[in-house]
Amino acid sequence: MSMPWISVLRAADAAARWHLHQRRKGAAQEPYINHLLEVAMLVAQATDGNDPDLVMAALLHDAIEDQEVPRAVIADAFGEQVAALVEEVTDDKSLPQAERKRLQVAHAHEKTDRAKILKLADKTSNLRAMATSPPPDWSVKRRLDYIRWGRDVVAGLTGVSPRLEQEFERAAQDAERSTIGR
Repeated sequence: MSMPWISVLRAADAAARWHLHQRRKGAAQEPYINHLLEVAMLVAQATDGNDPDLVMAALLHDAIEDQEVPRAVIADAFGEQVAALVEEVTDDKSLPQAERKRLQVAHAHEKTDRAKILKLADKTSNLRAMATSPPPDWSVKRRLDYIRWGRDVVAGLTGVSPRLEQEFERAAQDAERSTIGR
């Protein structure tokens, strides 16, 4: 196994440890690492396995935002490129949720191509989860609003991976269908 892929597995191990007690919001309450692994897999497929740093960033993309892992810890362990990518896709949790969501839409088109791939993979994973295990306390309207918001974000991420854009669209359609039981 080449050195970059050993680092990818180290990132997967760190992500599993950092998110150990975190669960997805859906009814199935899946371990959060499942989401991180799915995002990493989508990124690896979109890049044909040629960007291990981006795969590491995918594994770690919620570490700062959800677990308050200092950026410097990520940079020291996995390199400046990985830390910069994680930082680029991290929301400012000091802002209200509605503002964070608005900013994701407003700034999606400004992301680097690699960050766009990562965000696209993240949104795809989130909508796949919405289709198979939506949060039990979310109304149909809230689910549809979330799907619409995801589409709005992704509109600013196009042009970096047609294959991943198709995966997102399929996930969005499945999520929409799941709200009406088809």
